Amino acid sequence: MSTAPIVVVGGGLAAGTAITELRERGYTGPLVALTDEPRLPYERPPLSKGYLMGKDAPDGSLVHDRAWYDEHDVDVRTGTRVEAIDPANRTVLTRDGELGYRSLLLATGARPRRLALADDSGAPVTYLRTFEDSTALREQLRPDRRIGIIGGGWIGLEVAAAAREAGASVTVLEALEQPLLNVLGGTVAEIFADLHRRHGVDLRTGVRVERITSAGAGAVVELADGGRFEVDHLVVGVGAVPATELAEAAGLTVDNGVRTDSALRASAPDVFAAGDVANADHPVLGHPLRVEHWDTAIKHGKVAGANLAGGAEVADALPYFFTDQYDLGMEYVGNAGPDGFDRVVVEGDVPGLNFRAWWLRSEADGERVVAGMHVNDWDAIDEIRSRVGGLTS
Repeated sequence: MSTAPIVVVGGGLAAGTAITELRERGYTGPLVALTDEPRLPYERPPLSKGYLMGKDAPDGSLVHDRAWYDEHDVDVRTGTRVEAIDPANRTVLTRDGELGYRSLLLATGARPRRLALADDSGAPVTYLRTFEDSTALREQLRPDRRIGIIGGGWIGLEVAAAAREAGASVTVLEALEQPLLNVLGGTVAEIFADLHRRHGVDLRTGVRVERITSAGAGAVVELADGGRFEVDHLVVGVGAVPATELAEAAGLTVDNGVRTDSALRASAPDVFAAGDVANADHPVLGHPLRVEHWDTAIKHGKVAGANLAGGAEVADALPYFFTDQYDLGMEYVGNAGPDGFDRVVVEGDVPGLNFRAWWLRSEADGERVVAGMHVNDWDAIDEIRSRVGGLTS
């Protein structure tokens, strides 16, 4: 099998970064990338940000253009769905037949969690995950449209911001008492709720969708409390699930993603997982971690690429993510983990949207900073990175 290629399954940022790292690390052997999407590997944040808002070019999200892959002798096969993997025989099965591999990287990502009430309604519904999803949705974002968004997480709020900036009417439905409540806690979640309401979003919290029906070219949404409203288009953003079907069928260890060690090795020899699909041991945080964010896809891609090339690196970076909504730009570092946090400290000018927030957990030796965030305080990120994981003074 020495002449067999390294095979990368996936078309997102983790896959594209791993391919880049392999070539930069000096791996000159055969390299095949398989993605079921029609595009070359690309990053997804623009789908709910710049591209959705019409600010980014269609190809701006590509990790590399076709010329780069040709120059670096990477066989990228778009529109190619992997049907099965066989770790025992080191093969990947596609509709074109079997492909042997030397090593395999699963970077299959995650897919939106489905909402049966919406899917069965016959109403126009978008789940935002692919370039095609974003292209179709941005055609709906215009002043004469009413957009309904089910789910007040990051995707839902970013779509709400893009829709309002395009002049559309927006209603957001969130089951919890605040958007992002489980992630940020009530203090900071309320800041995001107020932000959207100030920008004209009809944000309804603590609600349950009872029924969705089609109405002409739009939809009628009925709530358990008796509320009822009509929209021209629905967006569902109620979370994502890791795309583990290939791994499960192949007998790999799967638990909220493909379980890996800190070097991103899965439970079969020479099989790695990276990005949204990987639930990896984290040597700093001390517990397995699966993260669906841009920075982790990059960091995982680099570690996986290095190790596929014969290295011995670990994925020990603290989780990081960012969002841009209206005039709010935010960067967040850390992870509260299974033990959560006990309190949140906010410092700075909250009404002026220039502040820092710290998530603290009480431990035997003091309060530990488990996460930190800034809003529009662009000199703060280095301090935040340095303080997360340590004790308060």
